[in-house]
Amino acid sequence: MPPPPQMEKQPLPLEGAEVAASLLGANGAAGSSELPVTSYPSEPPARDGWNSKVEYFLAQVGFSVGLGNVWRFPYLCHQNGGGAFLLLYVLLMLLVGIPLFFLELAAGQSIRQGSIGVWKHISPKLCGIGYSSCVVCFYVAVYYNVIISWSLFYLGNSFQSPLPWEQCPEQGNITVAECAASAPTTFFWYRTALDVTDSIEETGQLNLSLTCCLLAAWTVVCLGMFKGIKTSAKVMYFSSIFPYVVLLCFLVRGLLLDGAREGIVHMFYPKLEIWGSVQVWRQAATQVFFALGLGFGSVIAYSSYNPRSNNCHRDAFTVSFINFLTSLLATLVVFSVLGFRAKNTERWVPSFNVSEPGSVGLAEYRSWFHAHGARGPWNLTDCDLEKEMQKGAQGTGLAFIAFTEAMSLLPGSPFWSALFFLMLLNLGLSTMFGTMEGILAPLADSFKVLARNKTKLTVGGSVLGFLIGLLFTQRCGNYFVSMFDDYTATLPLIMVVVCETFSVSWLYGADRFLDDIEGMLGWRPSVVYKYLWKYVGLLAMLGLLGASLIRMVLQRPTYLAWSQEKVEVVVRCIEWRWWRWRRRSDVLSGGGGGLMC
Repeated sequence: MPPPPQMEKQPLPLEGAEVAASLLGANGAAGSSELPVTSYPSEPPARDGWNSKVEYFLAQVGFSVGLGNVWRFPYLCHQNGGGAFLLLYVLLMLLVGIPLFFLELAAGQSIRQGSIGVWKHISPKLCGIGYSSCVVCFYVAVYYNVIISWSLFYLGNSFQSPLPWEQCPEQGNITVAECAASAPTTFFWYRTALDVTDSIEETGQLNLSLTCCLLAAWTVVCLGMFKGIKTSAKVMYFSSIFPYVVLLCFLVRGLLLDGAREGIVHMFYPKLEIWGSVQVWRQAATQVFFALGLGFGSVIAYSSYNPRSNNCHRDAFTVSFINFLTSLLATLVVFSVLGFRAKNTERWVPSFNVSEPGSVGLAEYRSWFHAHGARGPWNLTDCDLEKEMQKGAQGTGLAFIAFTEAMSLLPGSPFWSALFFLMLLNLGLSTMFGTMEGILAPLADSFKVLARNKTKLTVGGSVLGFLIGLLFTQRCGNYFVSMFDDYTATLPLIMVVVCETFSVSWLYGADRFLDDIEGMLGWRPSVVYKYLWKYVGLLAMLGLLGASLIRMVLQRPTYLAWSQEKVEVVVRCIEWRWWRWRRRSDVLSGGGGGLMC
């Protein structure tokens, strides 16, 4: 196997009287197959730093623990084998997630630059990795803040009793037909909050309420990032801790609800056969990838403000462990509440004592239904608790439909609703602060004019994000959020992480990088990391990239749309012809555009 190509390597900047030669030693000698070392000035001492380890820790945890822990992880766990998926997730986190997370922490802390500066120090030819991270961060920030604006809208509507999504509205003493045919929470989400069109091709006008909420969300982000980590770190004391207080409150309340036990049993019931599915491995790896925030550049940016002696190895395990426990806690909360919701939507047989539904057991009713349910004149359906819990149990449907419906059944529902959406708001903001730092820090580190005008850079970036975000406040904006989430971030981020891992482990050299870490921490991490970076992590990311590409090639881009005529969610496909959306003539009636899949 030929040696890797020679590339110019600049030494890691050191503090005080340290010099690069003492850190890299003989590894940069001429004639080595690894990257040769050239002199480079140390970093200016004026760079910001964390006031305490607590601030850094809260910022890193706040960024990695986001909305996906609450509404994506529980759904994936339930759909992919429950306890078996948890074991698979932990395995991939230990073998792939934590080593790559440690790699980004160590690179940022040793070089003390943002993502652009880190890869430019390793070699000027690699700075494109950093620019790619910034671009993907901006893509994510634009649509992620729209989800925060939705939380703001629901939070504002939670301070009234009864809640506006508890009952169907009436027009002339007649219940609105669309609401009567679906459910109050579903109608409020699709018609009142979003006022969605039937397809992504029907744009519609701007939603004024959501536009104002989006402006408020970007204003909060801008104010929180106004002076860099000096202001955002203070906000983190509340935005990173408050969600845990709320989750614990919901856990205690949820475990006391009727149906909580059934919900948790359905959640964790192991289905070991799923280990043979490539799709499950892909979903588990993707969740590990996004849960730790790999590739965004935010992990590198946050760690770059640390002193060089900080134990980033311990931080990698601590943050990852807290992230997993948070996902587990959120899963318990979600399915205890969904179990309560499912049990309260069961349909009972008229021949039983309807005034005392608890007198009839679920097993007894299902047995009667399968034997006699189809013989009577009544309109009855089977009572399948698992199917009831799956309704709206993913993504925005979980937060804004299923969970809102469950909270409307609780005594004091406005209090629980306000608490829940305030939690979502804080989860989203702490992640947004990290995402914006992954954009602003590399640019300020790389361009002196931007570093001197970082406040203007923050305000300008927020204004630009708001203007582009208006795309998502149209009546079809929800569909664009779904498309951006599914197709614009995953592949680019995986490619960024593949390039990062290959650059460090093969071009720069894994042994050499371990030498750098040893000089920084005073002790050498296990040689196991060398093989995890060079082989296990890199091959896993290449496999994930290949699986994602194959999936995109074999399956047309799809999105979930609300059909006003059918009064249900339908799956629509996108037909891409050159650079425009093409309207298909064979659309089913009432679809209004977009191919029905």
